Amino acid sequence: MDQLAQQLKSGAMNIIEVPIPVLGKGQVLVRNHYSVISAGTEAKTVSDARKGYFAKFRSRQKEVKQVMDLIKTQGPKVAYNIVMNKLEAPSPLGYSCAGEVIAVADDINDIKPGDLVACGGQGAYHADIVAVYRNLCVMVPNNIDLKHAAFTSVASIALQGIRQADLQTGGNCVVIGLGLIGQLTIQLLNASGIKSIGIDINETKVQSALSCGASFAWPRHQEGLEHLALGATGGHGTDAVIITAGTSSLDPVELAGSLCRHKGKVVIVGAVPTGFSRNNYYRKELDLRMSSSYGPGRYDPDYEENGIDYPFGYVRWTENRNMQAFVDLLAAGKLDIEKLMTHVFDLESAPDAYDMILSKKESFSGVLIRYNSGHQVKSLIELSPTSSKPEFPTVGFIGAGNFAQNMLLPRLKGLVNFKAIATAHGNTSIYVGKKYGFSYCTSESKRIIEDKDINSIFIATRHNLHATLCSYAIKSGKNVFVEKPLTLNPEELENLRDTFLSLDFKPHLMVGYNRRFAPFTLDIRKLLNTEQPKGINIRVNAGSIPSDHWVHDPEVGGGRIIGEGCHFVDLAIFLAGSAVISISASEVQSRENLHDSFIATMMFRNGSAASITYLSNGHKEVPKELVEVFCDGTVAKIDDFKKFEFKGRKSFRKKSSQDKGHTNELKAFTEAISKGLPSPIPFEQLYHTSLVTFKIIESIQTGRTIEIDHTF
Repeated sequence: MDQLAQQLKSGAMNIIEVPIPVLGKGQVLVRNHYSVISAGTEAKTVSDARKGYFAKFRSRQKEVKQVMDLIKTQGPKVAYNIVMNKLEAPSPLGYSCAGEVIAVADDINDIKPGDLVACGGQGAYHADIVAVYRNLCVMVPNNIDLKHAAFTSVASIALQGIRQADLQTGGNCVVIGLGLIGQLTIQLLNASGIKSIGIDINETKVQSALSCGASFAWPRHQEGLEHLALGATGGHGTDAVIITAGTSSLDPVELAGSLCRHKGKVVIVGAVPTGFSRNNYYRKELDLRMSSSYGPGRYDPDYEENGIDYPFGYVRWTENRNMQAFVDLLAAGKLDIEKLMTHVFDLESAPDAYDMILSKKESFSGVLIRYNSGHQVKSLIELSPTSSKPEFPTVGFIGAGNFAQNMLLPRLKGLVNFKAIATAHGNTSIYVGKKYGFSYCTSESKRIIEDKDINSIFIATRHNLHATLCSYAIKSGKNVFVEKPLTLNPEELENLRDTFLSLDFKPHLMVGYNRRFAPFTLDIRKLLNTEQPKGINIRVNAGSIPSDHWVHDPEVGGGRIIGEGCHFVDLAIFLAGSAVISISASEVQSRENLHDSFIATMMFRNGSAASITYLSNGHKEVPKELVEVFCDGTVAKIDDFKKFEFKGRKSFRKKSSQDKGHTNELKAFTEAISKGLPSPIPFEQLYHTSLVTFKIIESIQTGRTIEIDHTF
């Protein structure tokens, strides 16, 4: 399919052909007919992208600080790669569209193929076909023009601003900023029986507001503006001011304070500063409110992605209900969207639309992109592959997010032949596919697993897909490298074990437990005999992750004990050189009950003992990982995989750039395939590590020491 995308590095805007998006759980696949350009939000994105590096850094101080922190923790090379991946990868534009449903996920039962819908937010891009979550789309009656329905998400922003103003029929409201959202606000106010008054610095937009039904509209420079507004509101001042302008000036919020009546409300919808003077806001006791996009549910993954609705009686107007309310107003003939539509561009000419918007050489309001409904879309896009070497494994990649792009793919260059890639987002597939010389990209992971030319599969998706994809791949005779965790729960683990053990031909199976391959870890194994009992202490200053991150979702990420704690279980097992026979664990309580801090004590068959202290409540400037091994009068210490110290008969120290073993890990896996060597980590150890990780959770939940029967 064709998709409009922006490249942050060069500012280039292109129509790129990408595979159709993957239809995920809770999603609807829609063939777009029209989408609307949000001139304010999108034009700023494009404008920022066209700036030089210095200007980008100056305007993005928060991101610059994050990069500096990254340099401190992971070094300049890793930081550089992360930044360049962000700048070079094409980024889709758009968030408001309408079209026809062509497919729905199995868990969607109230929408079917052939229905017309309006879509918004995540996934509602300027593209032939989009995949959006159920709560981000609403049904559109057949009598509504899809050009008008395409405005639904943009209009919901305006509608939420009105709701925040808490106005009543017969009241009045001033709208400062008469761009598209401002004009929609005028019409929605009129439809609600509220007198609307418009103000803008642009005369043309003022006239447009009057044609859209504003009772009054004036340019900002109008002499006696405040007196005019006072007269228009019966001498009391306006009940509310909705600011839909976008500017770095304080003028809109200062003007709002002077126009409001006593106890009035000022609602900020647009991007404006709020460092206003105290006088008006204090004396009138004004209520300053922020309006968040389409309404309640916005930015909440439980609502948007997981489809968990807010109770109707407690949250009357969610973002989906705001979208539906706008469509209902269209169906009732209460709005005149035609007056707002100034330009329609075919997708192929969409870059011209942004050039027009940025140049400001002509007046515009509602700018739409039109799609060719007969355009052929593909689930597979052929690329220009690099030359392959027969002695290398030929690999397919499923998932290529930040970790894969920054840690796996760069290190695999020169070790494998890249054949196929599938990601949830087509623009990512195209970018990564071209950068690393893949032969094709696709939206179908099944196609990659069934490709007879591919002998090895790398799985770097979200955690909930690991077990299913891994099982399917090994049954198909493929070698598999899967990022941790191997599975999300004991049931998946047992099923995967049964599948693996039932195979006549055992392919190589590897989980991304990289720390056992780190040079300093291997030094300890060389210095200490595996049969010697050891005391092992692993302290992890893991840092916090926002509570709404997918890692915390038990059905998607499994939580941090399963998602990352398994790394340190495997490291302890490797250092001990023995299997775990019992485990006792306790949880450090967190305010948000995220289950992301724990202390676990493990006893091993060879008499070793290990303590894992995994904490998310520390300070980020403290090094993340400290590993200490005590054994027969010696002590080995790894400090954040940058420093190594050994105290014994021959004491010594080492320093290096941080190396957590990713390179060695990938070399070991690919060489095992190429040379017919055993898997770097035997399957029984992979199983054992996952089992022990699940037993940590069982111990925390039951408060008991858990005995473990399985050994290797």
